[in-house]
Amino acid sequence: MDKKTLLQDTIQHIDVTSFDSTPIINAMRHMAFSSRDTAAAADIFLRMIEDDGCTNILTLSGSTSAAGCMQVYFDMVKYGMVDAIVATGASIVDMDFFEALGFKHYQGSPHVDDKKLRECYIDRIYDVYIDEEELQQCDMAVKLIADSLPPRAYSSREFIREMGRYLTRHSVKKNSLVQIAYERDVPIFCPAFTDSSAGFGLVKHQVEKPDGHITLDSIKDFWELTKIKIAAETTGLFMIGGGVPKNFAQDTVICAEMLGHEVPMHQYAVQITVADVRDGACSSSTLKEAASWGKVDLTYEQMVYAEASTVLPLIVSYAYHQGSWRSRSPKAWSRYLEG
Repeated sequence: MDKKTLLQDTIQHIDVTSFDSTPIINAMRHMAFSSRDTAAAADIFLRMIEDDGCTNILTLSGSTSAAGCMQVYFDMVKYGMVDAIVATGASIVDMDFFEALGFKHYQGSPHVDDKKLRECYIDRIYDVYIDEEELQQCDMAVKLIADSLPPRAYSSREFIREMGRYLTRHSVKKNSLVQIAYERDVPIFCPAFTDSSAGFGLVKHQVEKPDGHITLDSIKDFWELTKIKIAAETTGLFMIGGGVPKNFAQDTVICAEMLGHEVPMHQYAVQITVADVRDGACSSSTLKEAASWGKVDLTYEQMVYAEASTVLPLIVSYAYHQGSWRSRSPKAWSRYLEG
C-alpha cells in the first residue's frame, strides 16, 4: 500500500472514433427503459449537429473526465459538434488541464483505507486516484498564468482562454479540451471556477499581489453567454449531470428576455443524469420542468437516467460516425466575444 503501488494503473480515455456504436444505438430504439431513452438522445444530438444554424452548448458537471471520457469531450470540439462549453472548475482544471501538463488519473478502489491514502498524499474520486503533489503543481501553473496577466476583472472564459494559450507552449499531452477550445475559438465558461483546485492557486496569487491581482467576474460570464444566446438564437443543450453548468446555460433565455431581447427557448436539450426527481432535485429540474420557466422547448428533449460514462461514448460515437459534423460551419464564439 505504498504510493508507487497505488498509482500504477492509469485511466485510459475511451476513443469514440475507434468504434462505431451505430448498430447498438439502432438496436436500442427497439428496446425500452434507459436504452430507448439513450437512442432518442442520440437522435436529438444528431439533429443538433445537422442544424447548421444551431449553436450547441455542452455542459459538464461531475467527474466523467477523470473517469475516462476526457477524449470524448476533446473530440466533440475537434469535430465541430459543440460550439460553447459550461463546466465545473474541476472538469476543466483538476482533470483536463491537469492531464495536459503531463499528469495522470489512476484506477483505484472505493473500498480502500482513505486514511492511508491521505498518508500517501493521494486524493480519491470514488475509484479514481490523483497524486495530490501533482495537483498542487497544477495549482501553481494556474497561479503563474494569473501572475502574468494585467490586474483587472476577467470572465472565467477569458482566464481559461489564457490557460489554453499557456498550453500551446507548455502542454505535454496534446489532446486537451482547454487547448483545442482555445485553438478553435470555442469558449469555456466556469461560473464557479474557484470551486476547484484552481481556487488555491488564485488565492495564493491574490495574497502575494495584494495591490495588483486579477479577479474573476461570474456576472461577466453570465452576460457573455447570454450574448451568445442572443446572437445565435437557435441553441441546443447537451448536458452531463446538472448543477451550476446546467442552470447557467438554461438561464440565458430568461436573462436575454429581461434585457429586452426576444429569443426562443433552447430548441434541443439532452440531459444525462442519475439524480432523482422525487425530492425536487434532479440536478435542478427535469427538462419538462424547465419548460415551465421558459427555458427549454419540449419538441426535442430527452432525459437519460444513467451514469454518463456508460452511455455518453455510445451517443457521441454514433454522432461521429454519421458524419454530419463534416458540413457544420464553425461558430468561433470566442472571436465574437472579443471582437
